[in-house]
Amino acid sequence: MTPPTTGPAASSAGRAAATLTHADGRFLRGGRPHRVLSGSLHYFRVHPDHWADRLDRLAALGLNTVDTYVPWNFHERHPEDIRFDGWRDLPRFVQLAQRAGLDVIVRPGPYICAEWDNGGLPAWLTGTPGMRPRTSHPPFLDAVGRWFDALIPKVAALQAARGGPVVAVQIENEYGSYGDDHRYLRWVRDALVDRGITELLYTADGPTPLMLDGGTLPGELTAATFGSRPADAAALLHTRRQGEPFFCAEFWNGWFDHWGEKHHVRSADSAAGTVRELLDADGSISLYMAHGGSNFGLWAGANHDGETFQPTVTSYDSDAPIAEHGALTPKFHALRATLATALGAAAPQRPLPADPPLLAPRTLPVSRQAALLEALRATTDPVHAPSPLSFEELGQSAGLVLYTAHPLVPPGRQEVTVTGLHDRAQIFLDGVPAAVLDRETASFTVEGTGERTRLELLVENQGRINYGPLLGQGKGILGGVRVERRLVHGWSMHRLPLDAWTSQETAHAASAAAPGGTAGFAHAHLELVEPADTFLALPGFAKGFVWVNGTLLGRYWEVGPQRTLYVPGPLLRAGANTLTVLELERFGGHLALVDRPELGPTEQYVETFE
Repeated sequence: MTPPTTGPAASSAGRAAATLTHADGRFLRGGRPHRVLSGSLHYFRVHPDHWADRLDRLAALGLNTVDTYVPWNFHERHPEDIRFDGWRDLPRFVQLAQRAGLDVIVRPGPYICAEWDNGGLPAWLTGTPGMRPRTSHPPFLDAVGRWFDALIPKVAALQAARGGPVVAVQIENEYGSYGDDHRYLRWVRDALVDRGITELLYTADGPTPLMLDGGTLPGELTAATFGSRPADAAALLHTRRQGEPFFCAEFWNGWFDHWGEKHHVRSADSAAGTVRELLDADGSISLYMAHGGSNFGLWAGANHDGETFQPTVTSYDSDAPIAEHGALTPKFHALRATLATALGAAAPQRPLPADPPLLAPRTLPVSRQAALLEALRATTDPVHAPSPLSFEELGQSAGLVLYTAHPLVPPGRQEVTVTGLHDRAQIFLDGVPAAVLDRETASFTVEGTGERTRLELLVENQGRINYGPLLGQGKGILGGVRVERRLVHGWSMHRLPLDAWTSQETAHAASAAAPGGTAGFAHAHLELVEPADTFLALPGFAKGFVWVNGTLLGRYWEVGPQRTLYVPGPLLRAGANTLTVLELERFGGHLALVDRPELGPTEQYVETFE
């Protein structure tokens, strides 16, 4: 049931006393002066068996708080099937944080951005015709209300006032970068309160008038997100919210990567220097990210710069102080020293944990399994329709769809155009590779013979846009396919939701046809006495997906920058292990396990709002 909007009485002034409060420009915890020293760590990007280890490392950095987003689509992959088990056990993660001596800030959205697929919104929701996400559109509010009915009571039960570690909850996420529907923002705030949130509520937006105008709420703490010029951000906030503490809810000490770009890094000196400036301004901070983790499966999102679609890589290392596999980086030590100086003798430093053990390097021969098209055709029964259907119309969120039609192509050179291609298509004519198309190059020429040809398009969803006005865009073929001016009709579509395949379904696909050609499935076997973390390289392979013992690790692509995939030790086991590769273009000769990540050539990057 959607809660009523209760209006101004729901603001902080009308709520019960919180553990974390503020007065005269300072945070107070339990009435005593307090500085929030937080770091972002996303439970959904870290194997659950590593949660406790990574939280201990965050505490050893000198932080007193951890914050995490909650991705709605991760918990409710299908309507009305909401899960909080296993990797989705948010309460367990929060309790482990408390055991590590950390306060917790929860950022439940419902939109989170986070370079996460669709910004955390379920594709089945944004794909609903007429849906208006992140607004006061009643159907959207109804869906959020049902999700919050399941989520928020679990968060409320873990609040500090009830003996848990949760001291603050964020209202939506950087809403001023998206819209200005304040009725919607008030609704989200009231939905949190009505479901039991009594601790501190706050908004977080970029430090510009435009963003603060759209994303803040009277009566609720205003925080900012940025990576540079903290004095400018503090001055702007103080002109708008006199008497509130200066809180950087995301300090970008690193940055994420897109396929085909360089690996973004920020020097330890640059990050630590800006943190020092922020602390000298009596600010509180959350490092984004303290530990980045990985976009396992197909959860990586994408951006669009107005001209080009930019899919995000599998790694979310983000040049964070705690590396993707848990190692302590030079940035970790620089920030630890900076935080210790700010705290003085008030907080003695914890012992430093050792870096996690890694497997010894080795080479793994591969055996080729089912050929690409033959395997994909045999994996599922096709869906038939006059026109190509989108992923949403097929009830599929991620992965691949194999579209097939048999157009009559007149003699001579003919142009074939795909309208609304999202995001990438490999074109096959009578089983032979003919072209690779993307959003920007969605046409090719074919030499017609006056006969029918088998036209197949293997379309990949490379990640749903997670930021900006194109949030919620559909995937697949959203328009149609033309031979010159004539539309092609009579399509069959094989649904290939790779991220939803069970280990049995993956094994079936890999054995569904005979080997052949330059692409398809391949296996490698690994015998271990004792599992440990490792990094997987695929030399000579072009583009595809890897499963480890039936778990989809993520995408690889030779365009880089990422060259290795992090393999958490808990995915491996003593004895026999199987690695399954679905290669879309060109097999390599072997796989390699290496003892260090290769995330590509670097580029120094510091985000600055102009």
